[in-house]
Amino acid sequence: MRTLITGGAGFVGSHLCERFLAEGHEVLCVDNFLTGRPINIQHLRTNPKFTMIVHDASKPLQVPGLLDNVLHFASPASPVDYVKSPIQTLKIGSLGTHVALGIAMAHGARFLMASTSEVYGDPHVHPQTEDYWGNVNPVGERSMYDEAKRFAEAMTMAYHREHGVNTHIIRIFNTYGPRMRLDDGRVLPNFVGQALRGEPLTVYGEGQQTRSFCFVTDLVDGIYRLLFSDYHMPVNCGNPVEITIREFAEEILKLTGSKSKIEFRPLPPDDPKQRKPDITLARKLLGWEPKIDRSEGLKKTLEYFKTKV
Repeated sequence: MRTLITGGAGFVGSHLCERFLAEGHEVLCVDNFLTGRPINIQHLRTNPKFTMIVHDASKPLQVPGLLDNVLHFASPASPVDYVKSPIQTLKIGSLGTHVALGIAMAHGARFLMASTSEVYGDPHVHPQTEDYWGNVNPVGERSMYDEAKRFAEAMTMAYHREHGVNTHIIRIFNTYGPRMRLDDGRVLPNFVGQALRGEPLTVYGEGQQTRSFCFVTDLVDGIYRLLFSDYHMPVNCGNPVEITIREFAEEILKLTGSKSKIEFRPLPPDDPKQRKPDITLARKLLGWEPKIDRSEGLKKTLEYFKTKV
């Protein structure tokens, strides 16, 4: 099979490239390295079934030959990145999704888009189920990412309903693992980087907001299963084990053996107070649930980060 992955040099995208190559696919990786990194896919370049296409996925792209699958994962995905590049984030979520869907339609390929738990905003429903419509500020400081993904979901369903494209939508909750950037601004690399450098761990608010963390290979397995399913509506994919940010900071300090202190700062606008996926649908539909618990996953991730500090 032949599979195109936009954002393939990113954190999740590079792991997807690995998985599809391991499954015997020819993989076309599309990335302009706005937030992805060449080093993430450097080890794949010698594989004859891997092709790197340096391209802005929000612009038209012609793909010669047959194509079986299109996975749209190109987008800044951390607050630091999408606040820094708000227009690019909106363009890749709108124009980029349109381009990727057009490629899938032209080739009669399966299509899967990476959505996000951020479509739920600061939720009034806990845990979050796929039928919850969300509580999103459309003009807030995070709106460029939240609304880009909400639009991308709508565009994907429009192509499915009007053109019959075989589409799939995965709503990704907090994911971690090797190849995350220490400077990407998300809580896990922030805490690990600060702990390893002996700096204070910055906790926003009182640290009572919650998150749940899924190891990247578990996520990739869920994505692979969903792509080859017959289900077209959104599916949550994440680890339902919830932890407060304060507890998570203390867990990182214990894991790293760091003597760093915890430093409290004002809570950013529109920061979600609770984030926990309901994965009932994924369990029933895909037979999927996370296999790697947080302690095991953090150890693997810490070993990677130690080489990057």
